[in-house]
Amino acid sequence: MTSPSLVNGETASTSQSILRPSLLFRTRLTILLLMAHATTVAAPIVIAHRGASGYLPEHTLAAKAMAHAQGADVIEQDVVLTHDDVPIVLHDIHLDAVSDVAEKFPGRQRTDGRFYVLDFTLDEIRQLRVSERRNPTTGQPVFPGRFPPEKNAFPIPTLEEELNLLAGLARSTGREAGIYPEIKQPAWHRDQGHDISPIVLEVLRRHGYDAPEARCHLQCFDATEVRRLRHDLGWKGRLVLLVEDFPRDISPAEDPLLAAGVLDDLARTVDGIGPAMARVLDDDGSPTRLTAAAHAAGLVVHPYTLRCDRLPTFAANADALLTALFTEAGVDGVFTDFPDVCVRWITTHAPASSRR
Repeated sequence: MTSPSLVNGETASTSQSILRPSLLFRTRLTILLLMAHATTVAAPIVIAHRGASGYLPEHTLAAKAMAHAQGADVIEQDVVLTHDDVPIVLHDIHLDAVSDVAEKFPGRQRTDGRFYVLDFTLDEIRQLRVSERRNPTTGQPVFPGRFPPEKNAFPIPTLEEELNLLAGLARSTGREAGIYPEIKQPAWHRDQGHDISPIVLEVLRRHGYDAPEARCHLQCFDATEVRRLRHDLGWKGRLVLLVEDFPRDISPAEDPLLAAGVLDDLARTVDGIGPAMARVLDDDGSPTRLTAAAHAAGLVVHPYTLRCDRLPTFAANADALLTALFTEAGVDGVFTDFPDVCVRWITTHAPASSRR
């Protein structure tokens, strides 16, 4: 019979003296790891709005390649349909503000004077060239200091072509950028006899973007369509409801999103909101209540759009606006036409361990 004073040949007191430091070390290590996890906050993400559109015409493959090279975490795609139901990457349902459609296809406008993407096949779209955005009424550039509007050597890409480009860049550079596609005006498309959402989802699923962990945020302004995407069409990936600015006669404190239960109800369907910047920052640059309320409901907040050549009046420069957004309001990312400026701010201000 073994002596009660021995444990595997050692005295109980000796065994305890050996075990105590080990247990103490493991306990302290566990506490430190938990503290580190609790205090580490992921750096905000930089969403290239229509690509690096501050430098090259929006939604061109050149603008997307430049955004990737500048270090954007995520690159946006606005998606509309052609007459033959091919999803292309273009911000508007019209062609005349960003292309030479009036020259190539005179007389093809509708009675409102606009040239609609849905009235053109993909073969016809491929004949067009994209330029810097112009006011379709005056013909003047919307952002005069950007890429020369007369330089229009850029084709309009399909969604498939852009996803292939980003996959190729991920392979050749070793850095994957996420995507942030927006389904444009789905109700209007359906009224015209074209159901855009299932067509876009099929492309995204084919490229592996339909899982919750995939680097894809699917976005839309249409709350009804967002619910359809999640609950009827079975989209399992991340989903964001875009929210327009509110009328100027409504103060940020009266934001309808802050009404009791609204954000909690949204959180049953979406993973985040993409509000106009004026909904997260007041006229003086101070944070509104929206970001904190959205976070309390479990939603991420990605406001739009930071433009270095069109800053709000309270911001002396882009750094001041980024400080207000990230440090003071605490948003989780921002849409920007100038990805390099935002990447530089985050590299300077965010802890290295938190960067993606």
